Amino acid sequence: MNPAAEFDIIVYGASGFTGRLVAEYLAARYGVSRNLRWAMAGRSLEKLAAVRDEIGAQIDMDMAKTPLVTADADDAESLKAMVGRTKAVLTTVGPYQLYGGALVAACAEAGTDYLDLCGEPAWMRHMIDAHEATAKRTGARIVFSCGFDSIPFELGVWFLQEASKARLGGPVPRVKGRVRGMKGGFSGGTAASLKATMAAAARDPSIVALLKNPFSLVPGFHGPDQPSGNKPMLDEDLGSWVAPFVMAAINTRNVHRSNALLGHAYGIDFVYDEMMLTGPGEQGEQVAMMIAASGGGLGGEGGPKPGEGPSKEERETGFYDVLFLGVAADGRQIRASVKGDKDPGYGSTSKMISEAAICLVEEATDIPGGIWTPGAAMQGRLIARLEANAGLKFAVE
Repeated sequence: MNPAAEFDIIVYGASGFTGRLVAEYLAARYGVSRNLRWAMAGRSLEKLAAVRDEIGAQIDMDMAKTPLVTADADDAESLKAMVGRTKAVLTTVGPYQLYGGALVAACAEAGTDYLDLCGEPAWMRHMIDAHEATAKRTGARIVFSCGFDSIPFELGVWFLQEASKARLGGPVPRVKGRVRGMKGGFSGGTAASLKATMAAAARDPSIVALLKNPFSLVPGFHGPDQPSGNKPMLDEDLGSWVAPFVMAAINTRNVHRSNALLGHAYGIDFVYDEMMLTGPGEQGEQVAMMIAASGGGLGGEGGPKPGEGPSKEERETGFYDVLFLGVAADGRQIRASVKGDKDPGYGSTSKMISEAAICLVEEATDIPGGIWTPGAAMQGRLIARLEANAGLKFAVE
């Protein structure tokens, strides 16, 4: 992290749909109430200025407007100039495998912190291989997946394991993540990322191997077999049918990386999967079959495109509720939940990455350079911020 930087955080992509929500959140909660130095960045100063004026982003009581920075993913020099001015770059410019590599490289080299909303495990692994050593040398903290994928899940497992240590005397080797309820869709950027990943896999067979490997984000580690989670089944621990959950492909990888970054605090034999609860009996089975047949509803042609998204009312009325069930070796169980008060893909995600960025630059200054998951890096400090400011609730049940 650059302690002499002009800004604490630069929001890169602030004129896009999700980037605008991030800027709007920062302006409303932190704009003039405290000493957070932040700026908005993107390709077009004209578009940035229009968004800034529409959301009323100012930096002090004298009505000084939030600074604007020009940067383009295709212009390495502009990225280098941007990262040199800030402690952290918060980027919403995806798919990251198309537009993020040069920015990660620039941040790693400059010692500037980086946060994104990435759900692209093959690209993330390439970034780990290419830039982790540099980030460790310069002190840059590179933090992927700071939105709905994967903060509620990765931090939810950490929270459950902390509760298990307190109540059961140690971590549990088996955790099930189960989505109990959710209203609101995935972002257009998430859908675009999935399509870009599939296209990349078609060109490069090595990407297919990474996508299939549950430990793809833990180089050199091969843990126990993991449930595939790709078929409907009856979960006897919960007395409910479960269906495949489309975000499991990224969330499970981040949970295993978090475990490794924490020195395998959950055990080297740790097993984790994610699915959606659909209910008991024939009706629950039918719903599970329908979800499986639809592919989870992601990647079709009817969803939002990058830069598009739901109305404010749709974002405000969205929510999610995720149950985590831990099973000890002796059969004892522990349950925890993570709930969010906005739609997962936009309203909640924009708040989560904002609070993660502030937590990283203001509170987690003791974390060394490297490529991190948000939960492993910030742990309870991030949970406290999310509960206080971002509408999330972590609870033992």
